[in-house]
Amino acid sequence: MTRTAQIQRKTRETTVSVELALDGSGQAGISTGVGFFDHLLSSLALHALFDLDIKTAGDLEVDDHHTVEDTALVLGQALAEALGDRERIHRFGDARVPMDEALAECAVDCGGRPYAVIDLRFRAERIGNLSTQNIPHALEAFARMAGLTLHLTGRGGNDHHLAEAAMKSLARALRGAVAMDPARTGIPSTKATT
Repeated sequence: MTRTAQIQRKTRETTVSVELALDGSGQAGISTGVGFFDHLLSSLALHALFDLDIKTAGDLEVDDHHTVEDTALVLGQALAEALGDRERIHRFGDARVPMDEALAECAVDCGGRPYAVIDLRFRAERIGNLSTQNIPHALEAFARMAGLTLHLTGRGGNDHHLAEAAMKSLARALRGAVAMDPARTGIPSTKATT
């Protein structure tokens, strides 16, 4: 079974192309024009063991909002497509990741119910050219399109460390949730549907 997706989306504000392989080795080629966002997405691929290629051209002359949001939407759509009917996956995953003084905790349910609870308290308005308010917004957009329930919290004194710990904890939680469960047949739900 090949669990991959290729999604393209073009609007007046952005052009986004995402290629995703869930059963990869963590290889990433990310280019959104928002350097720290590229760094976070590369970290997601590495720690989830996803092979991920993202190319986004957005209206960065306005700000980073459309670029970040639309990239997250398409990435979520790609995850949903790659999961297919979600048969035989572990479905749930969780992880705690420290990065120096920062600690992030993430729990996900890949069962098809979109919901996000994000509590990341950034101190500054920006990390590089990424607006910190766009980080939780992107995570919510990703969860909605991916059909996953996402709970993500984190604390830290350094915004870079907090954001990176958060993305790594999401990656590790996803890695466990999307993994194939050799003991399972069918969809992991009492409803027998997503």
